[in-house]
Amino acid sequence: MRQPDRIIRLDTVRDRTGLSRSTIYRKIAEGTFPPQLKISTHGAGWRESDIDRWVADPVRWRPEAEAGHGR
Repeated sequence: MRQPDRIIRLDTVRDRTGLSRSTIYRKIAEGTFPPQLKISTHGAGWRESDIDRWVADPVRWRPEAEAGHGR
């Protein structure tokens, strides 16, 4: 059985990627980093699997919808 995807917060994303807060948000705007999910009125986080995919291959990372188009 597959484990549910965890939601991780900004500090964890920064630790895993080595990127600064401003770089993360710039890359989101450029479409080269996974966007965050709204998890409450004033809170947001990232799917752990999206961050894991980005860390594995940051240069070629694309959103899952786009990544499947070339196959």
